[in-house]
Formats: sequence, structure tokens, C-alpha cells
Amino acid sequence: MADKVHRIAEKLYKGDIDAVAELVQDALDAGMAPGEILSDALIAGMDAVGRDFKDGVLFVPEVMFSARAMKAGMDVLRPLLAESDMASSGKCLVGTVKGDLHDIGKNLVTMMLDGGGFEAIDLGIDLAPSAFVDAVREHKPDLVGMSALLTTTMVQMKATIDALEEAGLRDSVKVMIGGAPVTAAFAEQIGADAYAPDAATAVELARELMA
Repeated sequence: MADKVHRIAEKLYKGDIDAVAELVQDALDAGMAPGEILSDALIAGMDAVGRDFKDGVLFVPEVMFSARAMKAGMDVLRPLLAESDMASSGKCLVGTVKGDLHDIGKNLVTMMLDGGGFEAIDLGIDLAPSAFVDAVREHKPDLVGMSALLTTTMVQMKATIDALEEAGLRDSVKVMIGGAPVTAAFAEQIGADAYAPDAATAVELARELMA
């Protein structure tokens, strides 16, 4: 079984979408538990991708291929995981703040969180504080991630945190922020729980926040 796990993780790392789906099904047919495939093959594979992305070995296009391969494997596993009531690492909402139409970083964070075992929900772009509030009420997440790629839209991050506070929801979620102009000092200034400089770090911090 260890060989099957290694092959899935290897193909995921290489972004081989069809191979990952086929190998996951093969592992299931051989009697491996869905949870074991998820943790030991898919999540472990994406963790390796995340480490090499942080170290500059892999770049955004390669990470996106790996994330799509992860999704292909998850599409095979998800119905079985649902049947077994296996808990995710946590539920995360991710969105780009009002006035900002950038989505590459947000998309990458969403895919990496999904690959890290989280239930990651992409809320989209140009989201007003009220949209985040409504989404928190609807989805009841553990974590909210906000992205801003423009210095002029960073203020919307604080406005969103203030809106969550006014709605009585701030204490129910952890807030993580990121984006090119965002810094750890800014995160502390506006009362966010964490700042992630890249998608791989976002997964690490999400795990820490959920611990």
C-alpha cells in the first residue's frame, strides 16, 4: 500500500490529473481507506508542493496543475468521505475585498487550502464587508481569508473586520489576510489573526489557527 501512496503523491506533485484520479480509484479498489488516501497521499503530496513553492522550486502554474490533480483525486474520494463522516481540517471562506478584481492569489490560496484538507469556499472578488458577513452567517466557517492586491483596497479589510464585529460574528471566526501590499504589521494593526505572504504559508497558518 505504501507504493500506491507514493505513486499518488508523486503524480500529484507532477500535476498529472488523469493519473491521480486513476490511482486513487485503484487504491480504493485495493482496499485502502478513503481517509488514508486523503491524508497519506493527497494531503502529503500537496504539502510537498507547498514546501517547494515556498522555496522557489515550483511556481504558480505548476502549483495550479498540482492543485487540479488534487481536486481530481478528491472528486473520486469525496462521496466516500461524506459517507464516513470524516471531518475536514476546518471550513474556510476566501475572497477578494471590495474594489479589487484580482483573483489569482485568492484562487491559489483556495486550492492550497482544499489540498491541505480544509473545506475551502471561494466567495469571489470585489466583496463588500456585508458580503463577508452574509457568507459567515450562511456557511458558519472557522476561518475567513481576505485578499487585497491594491493599497487602495486594503482599508476594506479593516472595514470587513469591523462589520464582523458589529454583526456579533468576529469571535466565531479567525481572520487571515494576504496580498502583495499587505504586511504582518498591517494585520496586527487592523486586528486580523494572521498574515500569510503566500499560499503555502496560508495553509500552515490555517492549521495553526485551527489547533
